[in-house]
Amino acid sequence: MTRSRKAARSCGEDATDGASASAGASELSNHVEHEVAHLTKLRSRPHELLRRVVPGRSSLPISTVKMLAGRESNHSGRGRFSSADGCHLLSRYLPINGPCRVDRMKSRAYVSQFSADGSLFVAGCQGSHIRIYNVNRGWEIQKDIIAKSLRWTITDTSLSPDQHYLVYASISPIVHIVNVGSAATESVANITEIHDGLDFSVDDDYDEFGIFSVKFSNDGQELVAASGNNSIYVYDLEAKKLSLRIPAHMSDVNTVCFADETGHVIYSGGDDNFCKVWDRRCFITKGQAAGVLIGHLEGVTFLDSRGDGRYLISNGKDQTIKLWDIRKMSNANYAMYQRVRDPEWDYRWMEYPLNARTLRHPRDQSLATYRGHSVLRTLIRCYFSPAYSTGQKYIYTGSSDSSVYIYDLVSGAQVARLEYHDAPVRDCSWHPFYPMIISSSWDGDIAKWEFPGSDKPTAF
Repeated sequence: MTRSRKAARSCGEDATDGASASAGASELSNHVEHEVAHLTKLRSRPHELLRRVVPGRSSLPISTVKMLAGRESNHSGRGRFSSADGCHLLSRYLPINGPCRVDRMKSRAYVSQFSADGSLFVAGCQGSHIRIYNVNRGWEIQKDIIAKSLRWTITDTSLSPDQHYLVYASISPIVHIVNVGSAATESVANITEIHDGLDFSVDDDYDEFGIFSVKFSNDGQELVAASGNNSIYVYDLEAKKLSLRIPAHMSDVNTVCFADETGHVIYSGGDDNFCKVWDRRCFITKGQAAGVLIGHLEGVTFLDSRGDGRYLISNGKDQTIKLWDIRKMSNANYAMYQRVRDPEWDYRWMEYPLNARTLRHPRDQSLATYRGHSVLRTLIRCYFSPAYSTGQKYIYTGSSDSSVYIYDLVSGAQVARLEYHDAPVRDCSWHPFYPMIISSSWDGDIAKWEFPGSDKPTAF
C-alpha cells in the first residue's frame, strides 16, 4: 500500500475504504486437541439453551439477534448474558475495519500498549519519545515524554498497575521511571520532571548491557527485566535495589513476563532458542530453572502468558508462534542448545532460508505452531486476545512484512491479516474490552483498527 493511500484518513475523519483484512488458512497443520482448546471453547461458547435452534440440535455461531432474543426471553434462566455468552458475540466482531491514524511519530515506533483497563495507551519510539494517550478523552495526549540517556531506542515500557508510573528501558542497564500522574503534560527528562534511574547492574557485571523487556508485577512492588547479558533481573521498588539476578540463558534474554498474578513464576525466552520457567520459591535452593520448553529452531523474541500459570505463547525467529503448556516442560539439565540451520544466518538483515521453513525440532514440546507472519529485523511481539471480549480464542502478532496477523488459537487458521503500514510492525495491542487494535510500525504511524461500522460480524 502506498503512502498516499495511507494518508487518506486520520482518526476523527469520515471513514473511507481503508486497509483491508484478508482471511485464509494458516500453514498450521496440527490443530489443538488439548485441555487449552476445551478451556477456550468454554470461555466463548454460549449457554446450551441459547445454542438450541430446534429440540435436540445445536448450531454455532448463533446470530446476534437470536442471542439477544434468547436473553430477553430468559432461555438460560439467568436473565442476562454470561461472560461466555458475551465472548461468543464480541469475538465475532474482529477489529479489522479502517484503519485511521492516531498519530504519526518522527521515528520508528517500537512499543504499543494499552493499560489494563484500556483507558490509556502508550507508544514508544526510537527517537527518545514516549506518548501516553487518554483513550476515553478522544486520544488526547496525557503525557509527552522525552526520555533520558537513550541508547539506540526505547526497547520496552510498562505501566504500573495503578497507572501512576511508567518505566522505560533502553540498551542500557538503567531503567527510568516517570510519574505519569503529575499535572504537567510535557515531561522532559530531568528538565521539566525527574526521571529516576533504577540501576539493574551488579558488581560482577563487567560490561554494560541492554534491557530488552521490563514488566511490573501485579502488585506494583517489583520489576522483572530481560537483559543482553544472558540474565533475568528482579528489582524491588520499595527497597530501591535488585533482589535477584538469574543467569538464565546462554545468549541474550529477549523477553520475560510473570506467569500469573502471584508473581512466583517467571517465563523467559532467549536467543538460545529456549523458553524457560523459573519458580522463585525454589530457585534459591535449586539454583536453576524449574523447566525448559524446547521447540523453537531460532531465538525467541517475545512471550505472552495466558495468565493462568500454565499456558503461554512465544514468537520466534524461526518465523513461528508456539503455544506451550508448562506441564510438558523438560528438566533444565536435559535441554541442550543445538543449531539446526546455517549459523551465519542473521535475522536482522537476511531473509529466512526457504528450506528451513518446514523444519521441526526433533524434540518439539509445543502444543501448536502458527505460521504465516514474518519475524525479521526486530523483536516482533505476539499476544493472546483479551479474555473479556474474546475468551482468548485468538492469537495476534505484528510482522516484519508490515502487517498484523490474527490466528484462531484452536484451529490454527489465519482469520485476518491487517495491511496498512509501510514498514515492520514490531508491536500491536488489542483493547481489553472493545473490538479495537492499535498497531505501531517502523514507518512511525500509530494506527487504529475497529470492528466494521455496519454491525455485520466478520465473516470467516
